[in-house]
Amino acid sequence: MSHSAAPIEMGQGPGAARHLRQAATFVAPLVVLFLCWPLLVSAFGVDARVFPGVKAVFAAAVESVSDGSLLAHVAASLGRVAAGTLLAVVVAVPLGVAMGVNAGVSAFLTPLFRFFSVLAGIAWIPIATLWFGYGFGAITFVIFNAVFFIVAYNTLLGVTAIPMRLRHAAASLGASRLAMVTEVLLPGALPNIVTGIRTGLGFAWRGLIAAEMIATNVGLGYMLFVARDFYRTEVIVLGMIVIGILWLLIDRLILAPLERATIERWGVVQRA
Repeated sequence: MSHSAAPIEMGQGPGAARHLRQAATFVAPLVVLFLCWPLLVSAFGVDARVFPGVKAVFAAAVESVSDGSLLAHVAASLGRVAAGTLLAVVVAVPLGVAMGVNAGVSAFLTPLFRFFSVLAGIAWIPIATLWFGYGFGAITFVIFNAVFFIVAYNTLLGVTAIPMRLRHAAASLGASRLAMVTEVLLPGALPNIVTGIRTGLGFAWRGLIAAEMIATNVGLGYMLFVARDFYRTEVIVLGMIVIGILWLLIDRLILAPLERATIERWGVVQRA
């Protein structure tokens, strides 16, 4: 038993070391940035009202965590991103599949997609507030627009990239329309769909912050906006740090592994 366990442990070692090296490489620039921050502020004598020092930001973080305001802002922002993204994916994926299998639908919708893709995201904020008022509805609509067109277009690309011989083979085996979609088209397009979701979420996060500055009274964007009115640059920088860290965590811990696993399972890349 001891001889059989040794190769497994040895096999796991290089993988763990590789992950540690990748994590260290990813974190190193951020560490350098945080180390340079107090040195640059001190060297140039920057006024705290222009850009705060590390201690001021840390004190603001302790204060906002203690009174619960930071948690409330984070929870509100994450909830809106999740709702808007989920709604966009539910609508975009079936539409992208329909465009991929029907040339007429694709020809009709492609010019509209190209037109509205330029307007996706923050360009919708003024009219969203007129339609939905200030609050959850308007912000969710902005996020929906930021994600919808990217996911739909990536779904279209994924479906059209599936070789016709696979579709013909499934049809010759008696696959129904539903089986063709659920067992051939969606699995084949899934790597592109996940990539689209990952890309769309990046735009959604930016749209969220911009919309929260205008259309709500809670959220990370609102936190930045209010801090500006009171010249609390330490709160502004804290908010920027939280936004960046949240996105890094979402992207590195959820989206990137999901995309990698999807490509390895359904795409052309095979697990080593």
